[in-house]
Amino acid sequence: MASDKSSDKLDRIVAQARVASDQREQGYRARALKMYPWICGRCSREFSRENLQELTVHHRDHNHDNNPLDGSNWELLCVYCHDNEHARYTDAGYGDSGADKPADVATHNPFADLATMMKQKK
Repeated sequence: MASDKSSDKLDRIVAQARVASDQREQGYRARALKMYPWICGRCSREFSRENLQELTVHHRDHNHDNNPLDGSNWELLCVYCHDNEHARYTDAGYGDSGADKPADVATHNPFADLATMMKQKK
């Protein structure tokens, strides 16, 4: 019986957190859609009312609680570019080799002794 009560309490807490998150998201989403043109900031795809659900609000600093009234932490991205941005951010946390990291230099040269081998063949 005690686990049922704790389970019910946990379910209520999770539901309240989801409602609060949805309300917060709707607040900044509505403001961002009024503030910015309905165009993806990466691929420049244009949106209309029919496909507006595919346009997301991306937080540039990845902090969904940072919602300044001037919208300076937001950019509108299509769902594909938004997923790509978050994947790049996640990959960077795992040390994925990105543009910031210099590529390793090759140390082996398979043709280093080619001239000598060609002379020996003659």
